[in-house]
Amino acid sequence: MLGLAGGVLGAFALLRRRALLGDVLAHAALPGIALAYMATGTKAAGPLLIGATASGVLGVLAMRAITRWSRLKEDAAMSLVLTVFFGLGIMLLGWVQRMPGGNQSGLDKFLFGQAASIVPRDLQVIAVAAALLCLAILVLYKEFKLLAFDPDFGAVLGFPVVALDLLLSLCIALAVVIGLEAVGVVLMAALLTTPAVAARYWTHRLSVMVPLAGLFGAASGVVGTLASQIGPRMPTGPLIVLAASLLFFLSLLAAPHRGLLARLIRLRRAQAQASPRRPDGTPLGQAAAGPRPGDGA
Repeated sequence: MLGLAGGVLGAFALLRRRALLGDVLAHAALPGIALAYMATGTKAAGPLLIGATASGVLGVLAMRAITRWSRLKEDAAMSLVLTVFFGLGIMLLGWVQRMPGGNQSGLDKFLFGQAASIVPRDLQVIAVAAALLCLAILVLYKEFKLLAFDPDFGAVLGFPVVALDLLLSLCIALAVVIGLEAVGVVLMAALLTTPAVAARYWTHRLSVMVPLAGLFGAASGVVGTLASQIGPRMPTGPLIVLAASLLFFLSLLAAPHRGLLARLIRLRRAQAQASPRRPDGTPLGQAAAGPRPGDGA
């Protein structure tokens, strides 16, 4: 379910040239997790995810404010928000470790993920959030499509482009937050980006790319989870990301139109068609067909 929601949202983030937005929001959620634990003293997923959501939303608003009120471009704003929020989160985690009982807080699972710690209540939260995110994409598909390809034209038509962009960022933030406990801060960004990049190699149509990215994300989750059961103490989150990476490399090589093998075949055909030939059709580098002088003798 995490891979499905992440792949669908990642398709629009990729086309909006916001591939690193998931990475930024994943790192921006860390201070909220630490502050929520310091305020409540509990390791329950509910308060920690609320803190992560608030911190992620604050990161989105900070990025929007930087790009609007300064001369910095979006990539510089994302880099700034990522480093500042992640540094603050690491500092707060250091304070947590010095708190009574802080060493047993278990907050490090939000850095690298711990799928084994998920309980049925967490699964229900993930299912509801993933369903709402996919429903939002389905309802606003036309608006997000316009936002991805021509936001200026959308603004001329009267669409609230800024609000739609903010809504898309908030949806990505929610997808990141619900995946923190299972996959972790470091790897959730890959689950948003890699399935979408892999799907982009197979089609030129958004209506195909979006469900295909969701399918790749879901397949990565299933394959990675099953692979983690093969050997003892094999981490689930990294294996999910490795499964997504394997799908990407297969797409990079074998996609029918944009894959490397297809491009190599087209290049060879073009070279063969462009090579100079004799009137009988044989290339100049080969001997001409027919009898040669002296063959009759």
